Amino acid sequence: MQTSYNIPYLSNMKMIFLSIALILSANTLLSQGLASWENEKLWVADQNQSNLIIESEQLYEQRWDVLPQAKFWKRIMKLSSDSCLINVASSRQILEIIPSQKWTGLSKSEKLSFRQEMRLKHHIPENESIYVTSGKSDFYKFEEVYPTLLEGITVFDEMCVDPWYAQAILLIESPGQLKKSVAGAYGAFQLMPGVARAQGLIVNKGTDERKDLEKSATAAAKLIQNICVPHAKKILLSHDIEVEEKELWFRFLVLHIYHAGAGNVAAVLNQIQPSKGNQGLIKSMWQNKAAGFGNCSQNYSQLAIASQLILHDLVYSNCKTTTCYPSR
Repeated sequence: MQTSYNIPYLSNMKMIFLSIALILSANTLLSQGLASWENEKLWVADQNQSNLIIESEQLYEQRWDVLPQAKFWKRIMKLSSDSCLINVASSRQILEIIPSQKWTGLSKSEKLSFRQEMRLKHHIPENESIYVTSGKSDFYKFEEVYPTLLEGITVFDEMCVDPWYAQAILLIESPGQLKKSVAGAYGAFQLMPGVARAQGLIVNKGTDERKDLEKSATAAAKLIQNICVPHAKKILLSHDIEVEEKELWFRFLVLHIYHAGAGNVAAVLNQIQPSKGNQGLIKSMWQNKAAGFGNCSQNYSQLAIASQLILHDLVYSNCKTTTCYPSR
């Protein structure tokens, strides 16, 4: 976010001014009975524009940011597609970086041999899988999706749905672009045709309202509010786990349901048999598969963590002044 202007008394020197306003303190909000996410709203402004983001301090307080999976995906999201990271599947420990051309040029048997060489070189146990993951900076266009966050957050907020979900989904599903997945999901919130219709959107040969950000956000908010959150609570209660909607681990669980479906999330939790809701529950989901909950599903909350960290870096990288407002 580079914006410059001349200041008379500083001659022609350029200066970046970025102020970040924290809207309300948690105590004030609770006393006024406002939405639990109000204390996470940050207005980010320079002299040309302002934007609204949701910043969860739990990401850092609970040390989600230092998890190896978060560090891995953050690096992948910023890495060019011409490079690959060789990594351990279970921990996402990075072993080496190689040119993508070197990997794609190998035959199937050569790739097996290469993985075995990496296993021996880095003393990786035989029961651990070795992945080769290419950079995805050409897909995760954070600079381009950043201006759209305000609209998505506002739609969710006005519908009394936690706007953190809007931000998280916009950052990882189809950031800054309108692409259709192989399965048929489309739009900024990557809604499947049937899901979009069920939430009130028109999707046919002539009209596809999923391409409209506001309408797509409205449908996604309804999906989160009426299906994902209720099913998350139901699944947790079936394991006698207390529901804590304000907690980051609960938000990640809801995101998993948004992506993989309630049935698949229920299946993996039945396999894990958790006794408590916390970071450990989400990390266990990263290590277990069940029904349709596979590798892509495991990655989803990891991507959410990494993208929030990149957003934080993007917002604060040019910050010279931070102003905290305890009340409106």
